[in-house]
Amino acid sequence: MKKVFLFIAIAFVSGFIGAFTFHSIQPKQVVFWTANSTNENPQQTLSTVSYKNTFATSEELVKGSQISIPTVVYIKTISNQQQNQSDPFFDFWSNMDFFGRRGPVSSSGSGVIITADGYIVTNFHVVKDADQIDVVTNGNKHSYTAKVIGTDPSTDLALLKIEGKSLPHITFGNSDNVKIGEWVIAVGNPFNLTSTVTAGIVSAKGRNINIVNNQFPIESFIQTDAAINPGNSGGALVNTNGELVGINTAIASNTGSYNGYGFAIPSNIVSKIVKDLIEYNEVQRGFTGMEVVDIDSKIADKLNINDNIGVYVQYVLPKGPSEDGGIKAGDLIVKVNGKDIDSKAIFDEQISYFRPGDKLKINLLRNGKEMEQSITLINREGNTAITKKESVTSNTLGAEFEMISKIETEKYNIKSGVRLFNIRNGRIKNMGIPEGFIITTFNKKEYANPNELIKDLEKARGQILIEGLYSNGSRGFYSFYSY
Repeated sequence: MKKVFLFIAIAFVSGFIGAFTFHSIQPKQVVFWTANSTNENPQQTLSTVSYKNTFATSEELVKGSQISIPTVVYIKTISNQQQNQSDPFFDFWSNMDFFGRRGPVSSSGSGVIITADGYIVTNFHVVKDADQIDVVTNGNKHSYTAKVIGTDPSTDLALLKIEGKSLPHITFGNSDNVKIGEWVIAVGNPFNLTSTVTAGIVSAKGRNINIVNNQFPIESFIQTDAAINPGNSGGALVNTNGELVGINTAIASNTGSYNGYGFAIPSNIVSKIVKDLIEYNEVQRGFTGMEVVDIDSKIADKLNINDNIGVYVQYVLPKGPSEDGGIKAGDLIVKVNGKDIDSKAIFDEQISYFRPGDKLKINLLRNGKEMEQSITLINREGNTAITKKESVTSNTLGAEFEMISKIETEKYNIKSGVRLFNIRNGRIKNMGIPEGFIITTFNKKEYANPNELIKDLEKARGQILIEGLYSNGSRGFYSFYSY
């Protein structure tokens, strides 16, 4: 028996040594790519290696990279805030305080220079809550202090400005012309390293992945399998000519790193948002006065259609532009200004290109009959005037306050409400009230002016009850005792 056990032990040890030796002599590149793929999709490993080899020999990809690399910058933000909640985006290796204690928090991302005098586009979530923003340019590593010109949480975009001259800047491409299967390059400047470049193809367009937390989110992402990792968020997605076709938006994954796909905001949306922020310091968003949804099997059966072309009109605002233009609930919208519509994401994207007062041609199907209608977009107050940002800041409360629009009061069926945004250190953050929350009553009192609400909140003592709505329209309540 002793000989049997000895034989088994020797066999086990020999097998272990053999396996270890075999593993040790394998090429390191194979192990590296396998570690960055998923077991469910072994083909991803092969395609990633293929892209790497193609990039090394492709003149087109090299050309696009060389043109765009100098325009991509490193962005470092510093904020003094309490870190006590997760974010749907990458945390960019920030020194997170998991116990909720206050202190300087540093995080980073990328940005793209779009003008010679220093306008820079990045993601809103890269600079959100930042008290200080530093920008380091590629090549000479020159550091600048950046100023926020404007933000648009609805598209997760922010516009910064640095004081510079003759800076290398990117040329905008037409994202509508980007084709599925087309080669693209993701350029980022993570961790203040020399710009990194990854290549891949456009996997899909018009993706809505529900990561923008806002009352009026616009998600129509370009999906690509070019690797986008932490720190690349806010960088450039370019075509082989080096033209900007998207702003990369890194999202959370199970591993916190590349897992086979990334998403970018189309350059046509970026261009429109930038023009509005430079000209008006406020995004001029046009509203149709209707709500549309994607077509599912139930709607398809109801309309007796075999395919999912178009979007379904679920609601039409009484006396709004869509009703005035002859559009009814139950219609099927198939084109906007001649552009084919096959999803809500594409519909929202097309509307986002226009301002209040612009007229749109809408092609729709009603009872199987094709019709063309015309509507005039309105602003959030229900007219066609240019809107101006009107908000009030309270340093004591640590937030900005603005009255919600007429469209929102009708949508939520409330008399009035005050939205909170740009929440930082202060009483609002300590209360645990989230960004975008709409206060409808404070201690059962309604408000038609943000200044009155701020005054009452700043001096409030004793039992406090705040009622309101979250960004998705659901009701929320906050009750606590203030000393």
